[in-house]
Amino acid sequence: MTIKQSSFILAIIAMLAYSCSTKDKYINEPGNLVPKTADEDQSIPSIRVNGSLLHSEAFGPENAPLIVAIHGGPGGDYRYLLNCRELAVKGYRVVFYDQRGSGLSQRFPRKSFTSLGEKAVDLMYDELGAVIAYYKKNPQQKVILLGHSWGGMLASGYVGRNPELVDGLIVCEPGGLKWADVEDYVKRSRSFNIWGEALNNVTYLDQFITGKEDQHAILDYKMAMLSSRNEITGEADFDPGSSWRDGAIISGALYETGEKYKTDFSKGLNRFNKPVLFFFSEKNKAYPDSWAGKITAAYNTVEKIKVAGVGHDGIITNTQAWQQITLPAILEYVKNF
Repeated sequence: MTIKQSSFILAIIAMLAYSCSTKDKYINEPGNLVPKTADEDQSIPSIRVNGSLLHSEAFGPENAPLIVAIHGGPGGDYRYLLNCRELAVKGYRVVFYDQRGSGLSQRFPRKSFTSLGEKAVDLMYDELGAVIAYYKKNPQQKVILLGHSWGGMLASGYVGRNPELVDGLIVCEPGGLKWADVEDYVKRSRSFNIWGEALNNVTYLDQFITGKEDQHAILDYKMAMLSSRNEITGEADFDPGSSWRDGAIISGALYETGEKYKTDFSKGLNRFNKPVLFFFSEKNKAYPDSWAGKITAAYNTVEKIKVAGVGHDGIITNTQAWQQITLPAILEYVKNF
């Protein structure tokens, strides 16, 4: 165990000691360590689909073309994607949702994912389909998916399986589509594997704190503590306040099943014959032009746009890049929908 990890554990122990000695403040109670989820707080905007209460909201005219924003992770949340609300001002219906086990959506036990084996990712595809169905008001309403990072992988996998249900696809730096590429990208883009030894060292501490595998609040908090600015992907300017809450269980579970069964997010994409809009960033050292070319080879027709001056998240979060490059390109792409 490194000095940094030892310091982190001491900080956690100190924090726990304080939380247990403060009147009416207990670390295992909702809202004391991390924000509450939708099933714990009825004031959080939510929808119920596929047996899960998802933190979700939509903006813009109900019958306008539907743009579904899909966040990264696995285990992230949609807060950092909220610049996409500007598309609603332009006349589109823009939908945001935190995936199950992520952000402010309802939590589930790890086994609810891992017990499904190679079909674990199908749960996420089915959920995306249910979100679309919830917000789609008529059969003629066009559907465009806008996925960032893991969200781009999920969107691509969904399109490959349901090409007839989607009219447009916008992706921003999916790590990879074939599992070998996903693993390659994770290794090159992180100073440590967030699903590997470093995370295991932190989750190992859980048995001393709670003794339970699915203590979501503590595990989510620990995952947030692991998050840091990443000079490799150019996320040095990423504002931690741009997110609500991590989903540690689903993050580890989906990576575990992907690693075991070699999930292929490119399957069926050859059946999707509509144009794809693809963004990647200048400052992400793990995403050079050659890597963008390799990943986009899975799409039949694709327009690649390199966003200058930003890293992985800045494609959407950086105000200048969003206003000058990303938003105009998206508006040009969706103008015929």
